[in-house]
Amino acid sequence: MSQQIPVSCYVRTLNEARIIGRAIAAVRDVVDEIVIVDCGSTDATVTIAKDAGARVIHQGWLGNGCQKRFAEDQCRNDFLLDLDADEIVSPALAAEICALFATGLPPRSIYELKLVTVPPVGKPWSRAAIRYPRKLYDRRVVRAPDHKAWDQFEVPAGVQVGRLVGELHHHSFRDLAHLVQKANEASTNRAEEGNQLGSVAIIGRVLFALPFYFFKHFVLRGLFRAGIYGVAVAGIAAYGRWLRDVKQYERILVDREGHRLRDSSSLPSSASLSQAPQHKECQPKKSLGKTSTG
Repeated sequence: MSQQIPVSCYVRTLNEARIIGRAIAAVRDVVDEIVIVDCGSTDATVTIAKDAGARVIHQGWLGNGCQKRFAEDQCRNDFLLDLDADEIVSPALAAEICALFATGLPPRSIYELKLVTVPPVGKPWSRAAIRYPRKLYDRRVVRAPDHKAWDQFEVPAGVQVGRLVGELHHHSFRDLAHLVQKANEASTNRAEEGNQLGSVAIIGRVLFALPFYFFKHFVLRGLFRAGIYGVAVAGIAAYGRWLRDVKQYERILVDREGHRLRDSSSLPSSASLSQAPQHKECQPKKSLGKTSTG
């Protein structure tokens, strides 16, 4: 590597052959090592990653946060760069990260990166849907959460967070069909592993929250600046968030039905009572005054 800054980059992968080579190439000369944690790719992801110079480790899927914690433990440096397989470090961001370590360890232990969506068609959305996830950090100060659904850590009290201005380009979807697929998968994961709300709150969200979810993405996150494509992406994102509520409500119904069936199965049916031998100890009247041991 042309520069040996003490940073390990880790990436979780599953069938990311379309872009993993570009992601590794963009950061290969920035960090000390690249660790790929693959949970069972069946395409060329592993071969491409190895050929690009990454160290590949196989690990079955543990959940979002748990998989990150496993990846953290495989790195030899304490400063970590957390990248998704579809995130490409821009030249400006690469130079900025190198400058941080030019004279030793950086002044802060956590840094936010400017995450910019790159649509399948057109230029990066540098003014729409900008996010600042915390992706460069010292694992001695903070770790990924030990959670199956959530993978974003909370900043410890008293710790200051820096922010870099170079863009991290997020090629998050191949086309709108892929975006719908991701929204569906993410909503299932969040519904199963996330915080469970009560039935009244969930019903309220199912009935009324969809327009607010769209408003959040289209207006507050600035997708209106992306034109008609932005309308489509905001609509799919809102629908995906709403799906999480619907699936949580479905889980409530399933749990209720399960309890009902379990409760009813513990009671004798009318048919079984009519077919049971009518010994005195089995008579319903005789059993009313006794403590049941069944």
